[in-house]
Amino acid sequence: MARRVFFSFDYDRDIWRIGQIRNSGLTKPDIETAGFVDSASWESVKRQTDEAIARWINNQLNGTSVTVILIEVETVQNRWVKYEIDQSILRGNGLLGIYIHNVKSALTGQTDYQGKNPFDAFVLTSTNLPLSRYYYTYDWVMNDGYNNFPA
Repeated sequence: MARRVFFSFDYDRDIWRIGQIRNSGLTKPDIETAGFVDSASWESVKRQTDEAIARWINNQLNGTSVTVILIEVETVQNRWVKYEIDQSILRGNGLLGIYIHNVKSALTGQTDYQGKNPFDAFVLTSTNLPLSRYYYTYDWVMNDGYNNFPA
């Protein structure tokens, strides 16, 4: 059964990697019915106020059941990624982290450094344990995300 997914990532740093993942065949035949956020929408909203960006994120999260955090070296420091994780937890979304540092940039052909697990930065208050104890991460390249992501 297909799930409506929200992808959380650092737009400025990662759009060239994200595009490859979004267009890897996982979203066919129709990107909208697959539930993926359109990068063109983000391009227009990122120049707006913080309030407008938060409202846009909240609207994009509506109707989703999973939030996928695309992890690179600066993800753990990105305030909007943190906001998206917070909002996803409040909504009861499942969370999944995907390391994308091994994906070559479509612009430069270079890979990147692996970032820290952003789930380590959040603590579940009821257990006082980091979210990384409850939510999984994997490497898109090393774990063959192209073939294994739907599972």
